[in-house]
Amino acid sequence: MPASQALAERLGWPFLALPDLSTDSPALFFLSFRDGCLKLLDKQTLKKGGLAVDVDPRPGEQHSYPAPKKDLLAQAIGKKTKTVIDATTGWAQDSLALFRMGYEVSCIERSPVMAELIADGFQRLAQKDWVLNRQLQTPKLRVGNAIELLAGLSDKPDCIYLDPMFPAKRKQTAATRKSMAILRDILGDDLDRADLFAAAWQATGKRVVVKSPDYAEPLGGKPSESYQGKLLRYDVYLK
Repeated sequence: MPASQALAERLGWPFLALPDLSTDSPALFFLSFRDGCLKLLDKQTLKKGGLAVDVDPRPGEQHSYPAPKKDLLAQAIGKKTKTVIDATTGWAQDSLALFRMGYEVSCIERSPVMAELIADGFQRLAQKDWVLNRQLQTPKLRVGNAIELLAGLSDKPDCIYLDPMFPAKRKQTAATRKSMAILRDILGDDLDRADLFAAAWQATGKRVVVKSPDYAEPLGGKPSESYQGKLLRYDVYLK
């Protein structure tokens, strides 16, 4: 209970004991420590389920460290890149994939709620045997407006990675729909994504990588390179 109460105080959310929760509650979302991790729930998942930051390799990824830099994300980030800032961390899945590939990753998240979920995930990651045995430093997390935080960087990273929220235009799988719908409810569309790109371009040392749905126009104009997947695209802007 102390951890839950401290979390409620940090976020300014009411602390409710489980027997007090019901679908009649005016709250849209709930945070709860379950199954050894912090989970985000809505009214449909109060009694079960919930969403947490998954720190394990994604389906199809190798469990070795560092993971091979073979997929489209790695090609866009660049094999010679060392330092990456994920300025739109969200559920941190791309940040974690980059970390498992051996990149030095820092994260920025503007939502205090998502930041708590990410921090919980990184704490669990730090306890993994493969992280402990190699004495790896887990990704650093900063909470706030990425445009402002990027402008205040003391050192330029090799790459700044952007995955802004674009308006949805296609059906998604049930699992993706759930996590992305909740993320969209919390954050909304990134209407300032053009300003975010401009800030990233000024702050990066070598490149900006923008992940976008395949139907979206390139965020920074014509990219230097582009890596096309089935439903998404990584646009690379080189300095």
